[in-house]
Amino acid sequence: MPPRSLRLVVADDERDTVTTLAAILTDEGHYVMPVYSGPAVLAEVKRVLPDAVIVDIDMPDISGLSVARELRRIYGQMSPLLIAISGKFVGETDRMLSEIAGFHHFLQKPCSPGALLELLAPLTQRAARPAPDFSATAIRAPEL
Repeated sequence: MPPRSLRLVVADDERDTVTTLAAILTDEGHYVMPVYSGPAVLAEVKRVLPDAVIVDIDMPDISGLSVARELRRIYGQMSPLLIAISGKFVGETDRMLSEIAGFHHFLQKPCSPGALLELLAPLTQRAARPAPDFSATAIRAPEL
């Protein structure tokens, strides 16, 4: 089975981080929905049911840890793959707290593009999750 494109939500209150990750991921053929706050993550996940959510731990309004707990509460074992990113909270305790909150993986900023793609690679071999209709907020993968 050839690799498939993924639907990804990338969330960080630092727009440069979102822009950089979106560029890397769209270059790999994925669809990226960029968001900049915890409440926007929750709304976007409900709207598009992504394959994975990449979220900064330290965001205003609702932290990434709270986002992960809420997604796990709503979706349980059917939640998207949750990847935490952080440049501020990078100790072993922070990694453990992210795991307790429901994240599957933790990456330190600036994260290696290769490390992120490696975490996403298994999803490209699985059957797609049911896809709601995309809107203009998605950054489209380039046509091949």
